[in-house]
Amino acid sequence: MNKTLRFMAVPTLALGALALSGAPAMAHEAPAQTGTTHSYQATLGQLNGSSASGTVTVDVTGNQAHAVLNVSGLAPTFMDAPFPHVQHIHVGAAGQCPGPAADANGDGVISTTEGAPSYGKIGTTLSTKGDTSPAAGLDLKVAGQGGSYTIDRTFDLNAETKAALDSGTAVVVVHGLDPATLSAAGQAAKSDLVPSLPLAATSPALCGTLAMGQMSMPVGGADTGVAQQPAGTAAGTDAGTLALGGGLVLAAAAGGTYVIRRRKAAQAA
Repeated sequence: MNKTLRFMAVPTLALGALALSGAPAMAHEAPAQTGTTHSYQATLGQLNGSSASGTVTVDVTGNQAHAVLNVSGLAPTFMDAPFPHVQHIHVGAAGQCPGPAADANGDGVISTTEGAPSYGKIGTTLSTKGDTSPAAGLDLKVAGQGGSYTIDRTFDLNAETKAALDSGTAVVVVHGLDPATLSAAGQAAKSDLVPSLPLAATSPALCGTLAMGQMSMPVGGADTGVAQQPAGTAAGTDAGTLALGGGLVLAAAAGGTYVIRRRKAAQAA
């Protein structure tokens, strides 16, 4: 019996020491979190009979945005050159793509201004390079070229566009139609934005509202839920409980050792 108690006391003491030594280590094992990335996506649907399609994702960390736009089936050429398609994140309105009723003048084409009550003004230009502000909204030198292309870039996101993303009212619109697909009235009309161009050149061809994805991921290391807790919160309480448990185990072990010694003394007597 004495041998049994003696052998039990040794591993119990070791367990108590492990518990005590493990408690402070747990409070430092998770690296600090430096930011959170929110992802927004949209599937782009055709407007004005463009027969085009596309997808867009915008990942936002702080004031940095990484946008990836993929489109296909757009008008491929304009005046014997690759068609320069401009695209933007529109903000400040209903956060929707316009329906047929938006064609206020009945010419069979929803112009950019007719669609504005639905999707709003330009918040960010999804340019191929350089400026992403509204000022670059009609800059054909930084437009997408041809019927199919990809834009993949990182840029500073302005506060107005970020607010629209957060509220679910940010809408991506890709502009530029094939004039041959329009009604006779539409083909004869001039652009509502650049009167020197035909209406088809600047009218919307694709549209989609950006919606927040279901996942937001920490940036800068995994968050275990321990290191992020301030002293005195649940994590600190767990570590303290573990240490207290270790102390009780040690006390129990010491008590067991004391009992063994008393029995040995009595037997010797």
